[in-house]
Amino acid sequence: MDLNFDLYMNDVVDQARNEMIEAGYEQLTTADEVDEVLQQEGTTLVMVNSVCGCAGGMARPAAAHSLHYDKLPDRLVTVFAGQDKEATQRAREYFEGYAPSSPSFALMKDGKITQMIERHQIEGHDVMDVITQLQNLFEEYCEER
Repeated sequence: MDLNFDLYMNDVVDQARNEMIEAGYEQLTTADEVDEVLQQEGTTLVMVNSVCGCAGGMARPAAAHSLHYDKLPDRLVTVFAGQDKEATQRAREYFEGYAPSSPSFALMKDGKITQMIERHQIEGHDVMDVITQLQNLFEEYCEER
């Protein structure tokens, strides 16, 4: 059996990207796009996506389902660790005080990090735990929509 690993991984990455797009997140693939969005006033949720199991099993479902809430960020964006390296590196520069972590979520307000949900707060937890963590951030920092 001849398995082309690159083709397989491309399918995995495409599916992971599409899940976020379908949930309403804008993909940021360059450092300039990251700067343009994260320097805006208001709130922005950044999901650092990845191909690991906890991203697919917990983080991406939580990213989608947490949006069923009255208070929401002004913008929803995603960068893809290991894929869009320039964009991910630039986003992490905004996450002052936090080590690189993927998957993860960062809630930005007026260009500054408010809080981050890191991999260790996702991995080993169930989806509802992650949804609750996200909605707690929305409750504290976001406006009703």
